[in-house]
Amino acid sequence: MFNFQFLQSRTLGLCLLAFSLLLSAFNSFAPSYRMAKLKYNGGGDWYADRTALPNLIAFCNANLKTNFYPEESIVEVGSKEIFNYPFIYMTGHGNVVFSDQEIKNLRQYLTGGGFLHIDDNYGLDKFIRPQMKKVFPELSFQELPANHALYNQKYKFAGGLPKIHEHDGKRPQGFALIYKGRVVCYYTFECDLGNGWEDFGTYPEDTQEIRTKALKMGANLVQYALTQ
Repeated sequence: MFNFQFLQSRTLGLCLLAFSLLLSAFNSFAPSYRMAKLKYNGGGDWYADRTALPNLIAFCNANLKTNFYPEESIVEVGSKEIFNYPFIYMTGHGNVVFSDQEIKNLRQYLTGGGFLHIDDNYGLDKFIRPQMKKVFPELSFQELPANHALYNQKYKFAGGLPKIHEHDGKRPQGFALIYKGRVVCYYTFECDLGNGWEDFGTYPEDTQEIRTKALKMGANLVQYALTQ
């Protein structure tokens, strides 16, 4: 005799299994973390490069298979929310001032596993160096050699940091603050990666080739920060 009850039971089991797999697939595509831009005091334009991070996020999600939320977050230097972000981007042209509380908070974030990418948008250098010295009095920025792991992630940059914008015509330099063997802060100077991440056409002189180079270098940064 045909066992209808067994068939019902088996059908229900298969339906539950299918639902479970569908739910797991949905959860696996839900964004697991966010990328943030650092908001600071002092009058500098911390909000510059408005389309840069969303474009970098999209590039990383597509090419590194990361799972970042598609929009950038904004986080203040002294906020406890800073600990929610594995990668924080800082840019601008002007003045930067960190309070004592912000210095303490940023140091705690960086020594606890966080990563800060500072991108000089032309004019930031003389302001950011003394502020980061307050965060890490015992450390100095070291230029990373071209054979450093940061330049040899998914994308290979045999010559080190690429040149994106000319500014003063100086060579691009990538500096790092290294705390107990770990790069906690990477500072791009005379490069302007963020401008290269912006929407194509934002800067007429930026070809698609230059923009792709900037995005690949940014992806290397993210990959390095998440895996070092």
